[in-house]
Amino acid sequence: MTRLYTEPARALQDRFDTRRLADRIEERLLSDSIGDGDRALIERLDMFFLATVDAAGQPQCSYKGGEPGFVRVLDERTLAFPLYDGNGMFLSAGNVLAGAGAGVGAVGGRVGLLFIDFLAERPTRIRVNGVASIDPDDPLAAAWSGAQLVVRVRVGEVFPNCPRYIHRLALVERSRFVPQAECAAPIPDWKRRPWAQDVLPAGDAARDAEPV
Repeated sequence: MTRLYTEPARALQDRFDTRRLADRIEERLLSDSIGDGDRALIERLDMFFLATVDAAGQPQCSYKGGEPGFVRVLDERTLAFPLYDGNGMFLSAGNVLAGAGAGVGAVGGRVGLLFIDFLAERPTRIRVNGVASIDPDDPLAAAWSGAQLVVRVRVGEVFPNCPRYIHRLALVERSRFVPQAECAAPIPDWKRRPWAQDVLPAGDAARDAEPV
């Protein structure tokens, strides 16, 4: 029995003679909780990639960035992260909400998170799969300046990925647009362009900014 592999994955494992290796990885490296090492990695990073899927199976993949530690491990089976102001499409958040109360077998709400440390002496990455939820009144929202919503993920699988193809990168500068408690974030240029400025949400400072 396997909780990780589909029949098509099994067929490819057999084609390339990797079934034994895949079984060993699932046996030895797959976990249903966040260990101390995983927690240390997650909470020192300033970005990750988020994959979501809607109720019809349509996928989305997005980049999420913030200050180091903006993803919080609440306990060994739960993590949380903020959703900041974006382009207003809410594709990832919408997919998460599509799974709320959808019942057994529904795919909405399922998420995959890929954490990569490009800066470490030995680059590393882990995958976290689980089921996400959003409570518009989540009290954790106050923990992040500028958070519009908070996503909580109930962890199902945690496992490492082979790091050999991770490129070594150097940090030049963290985004100046990440919300800070002590000052207002700058206005992105795209919000001041004619195609966007007149349809921004009420109260958005960019509505009255000088167009570009």
